[in-house]
Amino acid sequence: MSSGGTNELGAEMECGGKPETDHHLKNLPYVHKVGVPPRQKLLNEFVTTMKETFFHDDPLRPFKDQSISRKLVLGLQAIFPILEWGREYNFSKFKGDLIAGLTIASLCIPQDIGYAKLANLHPQYGLYTSFVPPLVYAFMGSSRDIAIGPVAVVSLLLGTLLQNEIDVSNVVEYQRLAFTATFFAGVTQATLGFFRLGFLIDFLSHAAIVGFMGGAAITIALQQLKGLLGIRKFTKKTDIISVMHSVFSSAHHGWNWQTIVIGVTFLAFLLFAKYIGKKNRRLFWMPAIAPLISVIISTFTVYITHANKHGVQIVYHVEKGVNPPSASEIFFTGGYLVKGFRIGAVAGMVALTEAVAIGRTFAALKDYQLDGNKEMIALGTMNVIGSMTSCYVATGSFSRSAVNFMAGCNTAMSNIVMSCAVLLTLEVLTPLFKYTPNAILASIIISAVVGLIDIQAMVLIWKIDKFDFFACMGAFFGVVFASVEIGLLIAISISFAKILLQVTRPRTAILGRLPRTTIYRNIQQYPDATKVPGILIVRVNSGIYFSNSNYIRERILRWLADEEEQLKENHQSTSQLKENDESRIQYLIVEMSPVIDIDTSGIHALEELYHTLHKRNVQLILANPGEVVIDKLHVSDFANMIGEEKIFLTVADAVQACAPKMEEP
Repeated sequence: MSSGGTNELGAEMECGGKPETDHHLKNLPYVHKVGVPPRQKLLNEFVTTMKETFFHDDPLRPFKDQSISRKLVLGLQAIFPILEWGREYNFSKFKGDLIAGLTIASLCIPQDIGYAKLANLHPQYGLYTSFVPPLVYAFMGSSRDIAIGPVAVVSLLLGTLLQNEIDVSNVVEYQRLAFTATFFAGVTQATLGFFRLGFLIDFLSHAAIVGFMGGAAITIALQQLKGLLGIRKFTKKTDIISVMHSVFSSAHHGWNWQTIVIGVTFLAFLLFAKYIGKKNRRLFWMPAIAPLISVIISTFTVYITHANKHGVQIVYHVEKGVNPPSASEIFFTGGYLVKGFRIGAVAGMVALTEAVAIGRTFAALKDYQLDGNKEMIALGTMNVIGSMTSCYVATGSFSRSAVNFMAGCNTAMSNIVMSCAVLLTLEVLTPLFKYTPNAILASIIISAVVGLIDIQAMVLIWKIDKFDFFACMGAFFGVVFASVEIGLLIAISISFAKILLQVTRPRTAILGRLPRTTIYRNIQQYPDATKVPGILIVRVNSGIYFSNSNYIRERILRWLADEEEQLKENHQSTSQLKENDESRIQYLIVEMSPVIDIDTSGIHALEELYHTLHKRNVQLILANPGEVVIDKLHVSDFANMIGEEKIFLTVADAVQACAPKMEEP
């Protein structure tokens, strides 16, 4: 066989190896041979594989043919994108960023205080986390729209994992472990980005994320019933059964009606504002500013009515001043080091998944490229620095990013504006939060997490893929009825199970010829496609590896057995059963265009298939093997085993050569 499609007549021999007559040769169309690529050197092949795996986006292309000074500038711009977009920054862009930054600041300040409570930390730590990390991200991040700060799901996850290790009452040790977890969350994120391992977060499927986020939203909302109803003694468990038992068991003596009035009233106001914002995009500022308005009004109401003396629980104290250093509080030795690493790795991966998904969403809306690996380095660096400045795990917030986007942000400068607003709050306004009722914080969190329950996405997942829906529901119910970590484990497990199932049980299909064409397609997709008498055409829709090679071989043989059985039944029903070739399959054509790769186990399976078919007097034909596959077939000598004349460029060529006298439609 030639290496590049020769000028030989590809159909000079029938599939059976018998010479054709001169008359028949004149009637056959020209048939191309399958090209065999030139052999690559081992080093070149290794370099090419590594490049496609880790550097598929060719990040070093801008550095090509540049001077040393220019390469230095490009390198700094790659690490700090602000040096690139900052050169073209102007007052017009700043106006948009200023409005967006102040808008998201009005949303994040009350949210941050509530999210800190989710993580079982003092309120000021939520504000700290919206001061330093956004500043770092503004210098290193490549997204123009993402708004950085604490988020509900990560706060709940971190708080749940931390209290499993240290009791919340041990404030100092609990905070130290929180900073340790944040440090290692940043290290995990930055390491994944530096070594360009961002593809690992894609193993958590979209369906599993939708289910996990929905379940986490339900869990977060249920946790807020403590503040919304004024309950003092509340379960530390997060599953719905324990929470509801705790709620109803305290109904007669633990609920406070003043707290309920405040909480429900402002919850209704927040949900109404969110509804108005969705109905009219021009009023996007209403749901953004509603939480701050709620805090101001409720705080003033509690102050003038002295409701705190009638059982309404209030914040009492928010530490004034900027972030104190906390590098010395991180556990770098001892038993809590491993625990901090484990908690940080889990929280960091969840935070990373959420941030990258948000960044890609808004990048697609504004039509610009987002480098996922750079994002991971930026997010990791900001969390490492954050852990040393009294912050806990920060990431991109979807609600704040959506407000940032609709408010007209142009660059990451909106994060700097937000940080400045938070700084002003920390330095001047924190004493004003003393009389803020916990019920309003609960209302703000509930209204914020309602959007995480994406019913439409769940319905769409059900329509598209039932297995994906199973993964979605598994993660959802795992979080709601067990715990956040169990739900996350279920989500990851089902995602991996789906990958394993798709790899180990790839789809195969029987092909038939479409009427009045030489095109062969799946007979289930095209019912009018007709099978070729005496020929079975099977398409394998996957690479052939050690994990699925035996299955593919057995599935092909089962297709063959089913087809021969059906042929016998058809002949018996018409009383035409003869002991000739018309009552059996003579050729089995394997259409290999979807087979992107094959390993030694796959070749061994093909050899076993060939020997099995040979014993049954059925000839094995291959159609359209790809570059990698045909190269390995030749190296393994399998091509010579079956005969190079039995490897064709298309199914039509193979059928033409194997059934030259077949009547055309």
